[in-house]
Amino acid sequence: MILRPFLHPPTACASYLVGCTTYSSLAVVDPHVALVDRYLEEAERIGHPIVAVLETHVQADHVSGIWELAARSGATAYLPAGAGVAPPHVTLRDGDVVELGNTQVRAMETPGHAPAHLAYVVADRRRGTEEPWMVFTGDSLLVGDVGRPDLHAHGDPRPMALQLHASLRRLAELPDGVLVLPSHYGGSVCGRGLSGNPFSTVGFERAHNPMLGMDDPEAFADALLRDLPPPPADQAEIVAANRTGQPVPLA
Repeated sequence: MILRPFLHPPTACASYLVGCTTYSSLAVVDPHVALVDRYLEEAERIGHPIVAVLETHVQADHVSGIWELAARSGATAYLPAGAGVAPPHVTLRDGDVVELGNTQVRAMETPGHAPAHLAYVVADRRRGTEEPWMVFTGDSLLVGDVGRPDLHAHGDPRPMALQLHASLRRLAELPDGVLVLPSHYGGSVCGRGLSGNPFSTVGFERAHNPMLGMDDPEAFADALLRDLPPPPADQAEIVAANRTGQPVPLA
């Protein structure tokens, strides 16, 4: 398996190139539109094609690179079922698997930050097992924090916060050593107490992430909804661009 992270400091976004070089099958997870050239250049340098582009959810803080990258690479675009996007794509539901040669990507439904939100649990068969090695958590479980529930709520965000609590319980059941690879790090508006370290493990977050340690759903929701920061600038335009595949000029 090959893994290459890409960090974008202006919006504190993390995206990833992952896949199997034995069977020439690479994927990009949560691509940023500003980095499309870099994903293609790295794939060319490695010498293997990008065949899949996986989005954990419809982004609200930045324009996604999924549609441009899929068009330029010929890759298949994958999004959660119910994401409400227009361009051609394959929908994924809980338990669905995307095969990238020896790299197996299993969708796990983790709603709460957005109604349609997936984590991608990855195993490498070359290790002699299908036990998970890493999980791309999108905006659900972050390092030192969790995603905010209000950006896609369209009303009272409390039900979304309660959904997120249940989703985090699922993620916390993964083995301690599983790498946590979220889509944001410190500086993002998608959380409040994110670490400047963009990567972690399930065991470390279970031990040290105060939000992940809250067992009571109502207390979790109270804490999560307290002192929410302002929403991203141009959020409506960004969401529209990501749903239609036709970016609009932003102020």
